[in-house]
Amino acid sequence: MDSRSALHPPIEPFDSGMLALDDVHTMYWETSGNPDGVPVLFLHGGPGGGSSPEHRRFFDPTFFRAVLFDQRGAGVSTPVGEASGNTTQQLIEDIERLREYLGIERWLVFGGSWGSTLGLAYGQAHPSRCLGFLLRGIFLGRPSEIQWFLYGLKNVFPEAWHKFAGMLPTDERDDLLRGYLKRLFDPDPRVHLPYARAWSEYEGTCSTLLPNPDLVRHFADEALGLARLEAHYFAHECFLGRNELLGRIDRIRHLPASIVQARYDMVCPIVNADELARAWPSARYVIVPDAGHSVWEPPVRAAVIAELERLKLCLMEA
Repeated sequence: MDSRSALHPPIEPFDSGMLALDDVHTMYWETSGNPDGVPVLFLHGGPGGGSSPEHRRFFDPTFFRAVLFDQRGAGVSTPVGEASGNTTQQLIEDIERLREYLGIERWLVFGGSWGSTLGLAYGQAHPSRCLGFLLRGIFLGRPSEIQWFLYGLKNVFPEAWHKFAGMLPTDERDDLLRGYLKRLFDPDPRVHLPYARAWSEYEGTCSTLLPNPDLVRHFADEALGLARLEAHYFAHECFLGRNELLGRIDRIRHLPASIVQARYDMVCPIVNADELARAWPSARYVIVPDAGHSVWEPPVRAAVIAELERLKLCLMEA
């Protein structure tokens, strides 16, 4: 493996817990690395994707105090796949609750895919709590991006799309989102589980430049939370106004930022990152020429690690 893409060694959290958010939702959180280090918040993808032990390894454990959590309905937060009381605004409130609970004043925000969406939304709501941003695989939550996921990917991955769309009767394929929502939230596991797997495998199949069956299996393992919450958020246009994230960039323009985008990211096409970079010219914009959407592809991983090192130097000098 190229040493530039090597992750830090495996590490265990030095603290973790379950934080009650309301009468329905409980959120898993953990902290690893240096207890006295610079705080960095990791925002996972999805919505509904969850964090993993491997995500801790992006962060230099001698420098960073890494905070990971599973968003409402995701990972080991409970109940999994729960859409009630689950909006972008509530996720932002959850992040603030966690920050206050951990006694953190400000932190670096790291997010990829949906995590980039949530990172921008959180930063714009609470700019004074952010040290800077590392955003990857940019998704801005706009209707055009949702339509691309549901229909545009057919232009590049027709086999995967036909398998995904083929789960529904022919007369329902003009509204894939509605058809999937109906079945994903059916109470019968014999109905919702096959559709959750189909949704998740579709996304996993389209997430790499070259086929990666292991990644597809990983997506299938977290299928219910991922599929239900992505469909729920897509149905509500991610609870964001049209072009809201681009329109409010002035709120965070003064903070250091890196945007990492793979040229052949088909799930979150590069046009999204290009528009963000043009709206935020002070941000460092890194295009990875030979990879797709997944952060686990070595060229993307190498770029992310390099940008974390650059941001680390910026924070040391601040």
